[in-house]
Amino acid sequence: MATRRADNRESVVVTGVSTGIGRVCALRLDAMGFRVFGGVRREVDGESLKSEASDRLTPILIDVTDSVSIASAADVVAAAVGEAGLAGLVNNAGISVPGPLEFLPLEDIRRQLEVNVIGQIAVTQAFLPLLRKGRGRIVNIGSISGRMATPFLGAYAASKFAMEAVTDSLRMELRPWGIPVSIIEPGSIATPLWQRGLSAADEIEKKLPTEARQLYDPAMAAMREAATKFERAGIPPTAVAKAVAHAFTAKKPRTRYLVGRDARIQAALVKVVPDRMLDRLIVRQLGLPNSP
Repeated sequence: MATRRADNRESVVVTGVSTGIGRVCALRLDAMGFRVFGGVRREVDGESLKSEASDRLTPILIDVTDSVSIASAADVVAAAVGEAGLAGLVNNAGISVPGPLEFLPLEDIRRQLEVNVIGQIAVTQAFLPLLRKGRGRIVNIGSISGRMATPFLGAYAASKFAMEAVTDSLRMELRPWGIPVSIIEPGSIATPLWQRGLSAADEIEKKLPTEARQLYDPAMAAMREAATKFERAGIPPTAVAKAVAHAFTAKKPRTRYLVGRDARIQAALVKVVPDRMLDRLIVRQLGLPNSP
């Protein structure tokens, strides 16, 4: 259970706040009394966020794949918080690059990992001096896909599996300074990520050779239908924001937060169901063909 309410001397940084989970988390932390620095890539998104928040919330321009952008954002925050440092960092920025691994362009796989893994590490490195000053906390937004990979989301799942490892290593490395590190593992959340993922799939399919379409069209069509169902069944991003709030205010934050009934079920299945049986369950659940 959360134990206290923040005051405006406690500052946090949240990346990827333009929409979805990041936006809701930024607004929740702002409402709790934190001074929030919300990372956006466009000024218009920052202005939109400010219209829903208190005067404490400050948008900062940050592209997690651009080292200059990250350094500039860190300088802005450092000048604002001074010796008080940071109470927290939420690494939320992320994308989804869907497609069959056999044909998925390598540049798209690199982009997936650059945004979802390298970018998160780069941001963490930039803000750790301020987190150490403020004896702050780090919260990484992962996914149940970091425990259970599914077909046609192999690149995305790889990035989320990687963030599980990054979180574990950071948690042990930063223990001497009393900096807790947690990861949030949501299941299906109703956010624009689903539509962005489908749009990304459209763009990637245009790059695929004819052979790929011949081999995978039925399966990819089934995945699209399944994604639409999961989007409709997704729970509100406020559930994730609640977990983030707990990670920032609990006396002893959890190392992992499973969010959503589907996430809890999948986590349990991974522990007890043999791999090939789990494969069959996933294929059946997604409605994928069993033969070419």
